[in-house]
Amino acid sequence: MNRYLQYMYSYPHKTAYRSLEDVSLAGYAHYLAGGGHGLYLHIPFCEAKCGYCNLFSVAGQKRAAVDAYLDAVERQSRQYAAVLSSVAPSFSRLVIGGGTPLYPEQEQVRRMFAIVQSCFSLEPEREVVIETAPNQTTAEMLAVLKEAGVTRVSMGIQSFSDRELSVLGRRHDSRRAREALALLGSFGFPCINVDFIYGIPGQKPAHLLTSLQEAVSYMPDEIFLYPLYVKHGAGLERAGVVPDAEEAFSCYQAGRRFLLETGYRQDSMRRFVRRGSVRVFSECGFDSSLALGCGGRSYLGNLHFCSPYAVPGQQCLARLAEFEALADHTRITHGFLLSEEEQKRRYLIRHLLIRPGLDLKRYRAVFGTEAVDEFALLRQWEQQGYVERQDRYLTLTEDGLALSDYLGPMLISDEVAGAMREWEVRHGRADDSVQRDSQKL
Repeated sequence: MNRYLQYMYSYPHKTAYRSLEDVSLAGYAHYLAGGGHGLYLHIPFCEAKCGYCNLFSVAGQKRAAVDAYLDAVERQSRQYAAVLSSVAPSFSRLVIGGGTPLYPEQEQVRRMFAIVQSCFSLEPEREVVIETAPNQTTAEMLAVLKEAGVTRVSMGIQSFSDRELSVLGRRHDSRRAREALALLGSFGFPCINVDFIYGIPGQKPAHLLTSLQEAVSYMPDEIFLYPLYVKHGAGLERAGVVPDAEEAFSCYQAGRRFLLETGYRQDSMRRFVRRGSVRVFSECGFDSSLALGCGGRSYLGNLHFCSPYAVPGQQCLARLAEFEALADHTRITHGFLLSEEEQKRRYLIRHLLIRPGLDLKRYRAVFGTEAVDEFALLRQWEQQGYVERQDRYLTLTEDGLALSDYLGPMLISDEVAGAMREWEVRHGRADDSVQRDSQKL
């Protein structure tokens, strides 16, 4: 059994999005009234495209290309701000993702923050999150982040093995990763997260443990363990790399055991948090989030929207050109309108896969129905030992957590699964990973 079918970080997936007509930001602005909303800024630039990357990003762009993109982001932000002025939103969370958000030059990074601060109201106690990579983590750049009030920095290290980094197509080496992580720790950010990948060809559990042993010596607040996926359009796909799912699972088991023994708790299949950190419940099924830039997703009620998904470099560059030439950013032309059933599936996926799990009482209050009655899979999983009831929560067991990327895809609707498969076929690959038949467990 291949436990690694699909990472359910959001639902529906971008490949299920389609053209929309007669939809505008003004028609959905009321979802952003008041406070507590999220703001996402996408910076799609990288030093190089990693071998496993299937994200919307472009590599090796010069300063002028970044300036042109930021010009477009500023136009978009001002147009959004004008439409939203009537509902006076305030944002409690700003996330800057990529690409590599620190790839631009120092003054361009300052401009990123200035655009957001001039166009939108950020709450005094807001969370400010940014991603980085070792080669872009310098003392000068970290000083800019401190000035901007960044509260969480996430660094993609992936491995402390130079051989494994080479296989993954990373541009940093282990020495630079150590220097960057030590430097990052010296700046006193409230939360530091580091990412590692397992399932790398040739990697054994002992190799992963060597990297994790070194990682915990820096005392990061969070460690994310990601299984290697080789998706359509990624460089490793062109190289014919196929991860060994059983070897990957052995690495997961060893890494999980080590982190639990070393003072971390497991909040999801991927996320390990230093014990003592308070687990704060966040209802992430109906959060409102507005995305800036080309490639980020906005969630406003039952409307999800973004620019059309692309992976290969030339396609991404074409999307960037379209974004930069767009006159009216408030017209929404590509996305997904969720039915009530799709909203239920999203709510279920977004809560069940993260501890403490699905709050059954809250689900009943929101939808007026019982989750276990509507989704027979939940009762099956309970009988099979993948979920258990803990007070008011339906929570993944240890076995269930390990199967998150197998169980989660079973909750995809037929409509969304069909749209995803159609996208794969249209773009040259029939993907059989959309699996929802629990009888195959």
